[in-house]
Amino acid sequence: MASAVSLTFPDGSKREYPAGTTGREVAELISKSLAKKAVAIALDGELTDLSDPVRDGALEIVTRTDPRALELIRHDTAHVMAEAVQELFPGTQVTIGPVIENGFYYDFARNQPFTPEDLPVIEKKMKEIIARNKPFTKEVWSRDEARRVFEDKGESYKVELIEAIPADQDLKIYRQGDWFDLCRGPHMASTGQIGTAFKLMKVAGAYWRGDSNNTMLTRIYGTAWAEQAELDAYLHMLEEAEKRDHRRLGREMDLFHFQEEGPGVVFWHSKGWKMFQNLVAYMRRRLENDYEEVNAPQILDKSLWETSGHWGWYQENMFAVKSAHAFTNPDDENADNRIFALKPMNCPGHVQIFKHGLKSYRDLPVRLAEFGNVHRYEPSGALHGLMRVRAFTQDDAHVFCTEEQLEAEILKINDLMMSVYKDFGFEEVVVKLATRPEKRVGTDAMWDHAEEILKGALERMAREDSRIKVGINEGEGTFYGPKFEYTLRDAIGRDWQCGTTQVDFNLPERFGAFYIGSDSEKKQPVMVHRAICGSLERFLGILIESHAGHMPLWFAPLQVVVATITSEADDYGALVAQKLRDAGLQVETDFRNEKINYKVREHSLAKVPVILVCGMREAEEQAVNVRRLGSRDQVSMTLDAAIAQLVEEATPPDMLRKNAEKASRAA
Repeated sequence: MASAVSLTFPDGSKREYPAGTTGREVAELISKSLAKKAVAIALDGELTDLSDPVRDGALEIVTRTDPRALELIRHDTAHVMAEAVQELFPGTQVTIGPVIENGFYYDFARNQPFTPEDLPVIEKKMKEIIARNKPFTKEVWSRDEARRVFEDKGESYKVELIEAIPADQDLKIYRQGDWFDLCRGPHMASTGQIGTAFKLMKVAGAYWRGDSNNTMLTRIYGTAWAEQAELDAYLHMLEEAEKRDHRRLGREMDLFHFQEEGPGVVFWHSKGWKMFQNLVAYMRRRLENDYEEVNAPQILDKSLWETSGHWGWYQENMFAVKSAHAFTNPDDENADNRIFALKPMNCPGHVQIFKHGLKSYRDLPVRLAEFGNVHRYEPSGALHGLMRVRAFTQDDAHVFCTEEQLEAEILKINDLMMSVYKDFGFEEVVVKLATRPEKRVGTDAMWDHAEEILKGALERMAREDSRIKVGINEGEGTFYGPKFEYTLRDAIGRDWQCGTTQVDFNLPERFGAFYIGSDSEKKQPVMVHRAICGSLERFLGILIESHAGHMPLWFAPLQVVVATITSEADDYGALVAQKLRDAGLQVETDFRNEKINYKVREHSLAKVPVILVCGMREAEEQAVNVRRLGSRDQVSMTLDAAIAQLVEEATPPDMLRKNAEKASRAA
């Protein structure tokens, strides 16, 4: 056994310590104050307990303020919650309790399920346990000992977990005072290091091991943070998110609805469909002169999806259909018994369009775009308004190019994406390279080549645009190629993955797509899959929530309501509305016999951006009283000035740029 271990520290220095020295002892030898702040160590990047002996490698002392400590805080809080529950409710069995995004949960087996009213009581007990500041200590038990102890405690679920742990793995037990649990670890030094920046959020039902054939348990969700300010900010964000829920705003704004007969498909109302078409019209303008818009069939024979690889790799997410006659008359010789699939993606259809007619290298790049309606199966429990549906429209495009053109095309796509996102108010964008997954098609050499090109493009994108932050998603590429994933941050700090750019050397090969090169030989094109919004439905849901329903005037489905104070002003109100319509604005009138404050409140709830109030004084002066959503101010303007201002605001940003360019050229 080695008599010493060699450690390398973050500053590059190296030191030797006697074998068996723990992480805590190393911290104490460096600095007593550092040892007090330490909660764990990182050995070669892997978090482990302070009490663990160190080994040769790179060592970091992890303090509570280190971002990596947040997972430990949440893990430890989950253990404290489990202890609190068993103190308060004897006989409750503890099952599993992992860390999740923004918090943790624990599943409990109890004859009487927990209710929301139990949560404050459990929180109070948790604070008592944390105040005891008991150390977390690790023990390694034999399988037989662990089984016996948990059987004696009546913890049948723990016994089942013990049986499932591979024989070559240690059984670790972590104690916090007298309470203990089966756990892989690591943990901080003591319960006192958790702090009190936590909150139990909700209770829910959960089947044991996620299997509906098993017992229903009660799950308690919680959130935990390093500091109270972080917890407060998170709770405020949740409060804002609830106010901004696109499903509630969709009802208030009369945009869309869902119903049981069409699970996961949208019933668009008039105003919602106008908003949808505004998005399509905007995207069409952005594609002008660069892309050819096409439309591929909605259903195609199964054989095409077998060739593409989707039938083998993606079948569980696809809808398959036959003719109704084939279902009801399976023995009819004249029945068409072929299986067709509703397209989950547009790419195979676009390859067929590219293949139709001979292409020369001079024709490349060929850019085909489609607002294609696709269907993908999602479990009913996963459906969530516009964000998770079974039928949606992709702003899909596929670029067929030579390898020499590939990087330039990727950069061109990136420029378009960043411009679109800016127009919709998204300034913070993270672009991550998703690399080869375990299950994939194509050779390693093909993947190496594609990933290398994308890495080079990513570096250049980050250099040339300071708004872009970059990262890597190891193993998250599609089965046919690596891709860029574009993540947008909304107005309240939530991240949404929207656009993608995917390089594909495989699909053209599978379908035998080719062009004639400069040497008169057949060449295989590279195929780039590109979506900017991704799902138009989901993108609209994100926009509604980010803007809290207060859409920019150029994008709002209803831009102005003209409301009169008295019926004597109705004729003038009708004149105002007509002039606004003649100027191209979306307008409705409200001449009801109601008080003006009632009208204003009602239209504000429906998130109408502008209300023009007209009374006899406005009629006499040919003016309007302008009230804007979210503002208590009232501004009196001449009708002509108000129309000019609203027309400019209602002009989409891409059109404003185009108009400015025309004016510049004319000058």
